[in-house]
Amino acid sequence: MRNLKVMTAYRGTEYHGFQRQTNAVTVQEVLEKAVSKVLNEPVNITGCSRTDTGVHANNFCFNVKTESSIRTLGFCRGVNGELPDDISILSCEDVPLDFHARYDCKGKEYIYRMHCRESKDPFSSDLAFHYRRRFDVEKARAAAAHLVGTHDFASFCADCTNVSTTVRTIYSLEIENSGDSVIMLVKGNGFLYNMIRIIAGTLLDINEGKLAPEDMPEILAARDRLRAGRTAMAHGLYLNRVFYSEDELLGDI
Repeated sequence: MRNLKVMTAYRGTEYHGFQRQTNAVTVQEVLEKAVSKVLNEPVNITGCSRTDTGVHANNFCFNVKTESSIRTLGFCRGVNGELPDDISILSCEDVPLDFHARYDCKGKEYIYRMHCRESKDPFSSDLAFHYRRRFDVEKARAAAAHLVGTHDFASFCADCTNVSTTVRTIYSLEIENSGDSVIMLVKGNGFLYNMIRIIAGTLLDINEGKLAPEDMPEILAARDRLRAGRTAMAHGLYLNRVFYSEDELLGDI
């Protein structure tokens, strides 16, 4: 028996998230069909995270156990040959049998992309949120600074019923812009359901004057979803990196 650690990237536009569902096409379903065909055995893959409908991934990890002796390069080439153009295998390596893509994950990094201009960008309609206003990066940075560190993020969780704690640590939250493009880059030890999208939506509400940067501490303290801002659209969100060691997670902070 072997355990393969596989990195993949996907465009989430056509999928109802990563996790398999009975009534909708998901990334996991498509991957399992392709991997099963190449390994010539039925498989269940274990993903590092659940992503919502329309959310993308630059790097997403899954592991799969197999009796196959296929070489890792052959696995990559073979599975890529079976996948549609919006999903790609990036790498594959043998790991210990007890490696678990989800439970061994030490942290993740997400990107939220926005196109801030009155006119839409026809080349990124499903890859970045179209925001028809000027975005005040400095105001957003002032607000985001309050979220860095260890806090109770219940106010930024759409559904907290299935988690034992809503305390999370954000190691960095950077906001950059280039021309009409604005990128929010967030790294943390874990994230609650819709947490990144609610943070992004709250920054949009702050940009529009509905909230102020100095409101952030009170929003956190309230532990009330209604105190935070809107939930930003899913298609601007990307799982960017997944970390499996503390050194890797904290190395560039």
